[in-house]
Amino acid sequence: MAALAPTPLSKHPLSSSPKQIFDSRVQSGEIQPTQFRFLASFRSNTGVRLKASAEPPALTRCDKPESLVEMESGCDLFDELKNRFLSFKSQKYMENSEHYQALSKGQAPKFMVIACADSRVCPSNILGFEPGEAFTVRNVANMVPTFESGPSETNAALEFAVNTLEVENILIVGHSCCSGIRALMSLQDEADSSSFIRSWVIVGKNAKLSTKASASNLDFDQQCTHCEKASINNSLLNLLTYPWIEEKVKKGVLSLHGGYYDFVDCTFEKWTLDYKGSITDGKNRAVVKDRSFWC
Repeated sequence: MAALAPTPLSKHPLSSSPKQIFDSRVQSGEIQPTQFRFLASFRSNTGVRLKASAEPPALTRCDKPESLVEMESGCDLFDELKNRFLSFKSQKYMENSEHYQALSKGQAPKFMVIACADSRVCPSNILGFEPGEAFTVRNVANMVPTFESGPSETNAALEFAVNTLEVENILIVGHSCCSGIRALMSLQDEADSSSFIRSWVIVGKNAKLSTKASASNLDFDQQCTHCEKASINNSLLNLLTYPWIEEKVKKGVLSLHGGYYDFVDCTFEKWTLDYKGSITDGKNRAVVKDRSFWC
């Protein structure tokens, strides 16, 4: 049994500007090829040509289209989604209609998964969860606030999953190149306290402090990698601040796990929180067991 020590990874090609947490890579030009591939992947058989843009995609745009091609391009994206839905319906839903009908009457998942909202790290895609297997909540940087922090969508989901669905495992999945962790590591004391992002990622401040203390000799990118894993363990400890979670963990009917997905190398680390070791350690750190590396 040992406290989890992050393994070194390659540097992450992210911008270090604290004021531009999620769009800094767009301005640096690094995301242009990715966005082009994304748009290209949605080309349909209509023959409409999509053009890559250096601007970050927006949820809604009111700009007047310059041509019919531009006006139709947005529709093409949803045409592709329609095709995907119909393919899902014919190839999965209809072929497993009894299973889906059973799910309409209720759910009994064995897992609750807390994952990052990052579009690159869908837990069902990575771990192959089928409908009904995992109750999932996603937020910025896959963080769990303490019980004392007050209501949030994350602890509301925890309450439902643990007390109503009675899941047997909670799995927190972090990942490489996490912009939320980079935001946390970039925070300055004089930062704008009205920022929603700052108000959220500060949940991981203990992970940041431990990273600064133990990895001060590393460069900023490596510190972010270290903190990505430290934050998972910080959230595992935060789970124990919920009385009804700690009670079930203590009884052995609920287990808490951490996972780290490196999508650069496509590897996955998994570990389990050692409850007894963690509460007797006396150093406010997670002690883990059953650590494994999948590659």
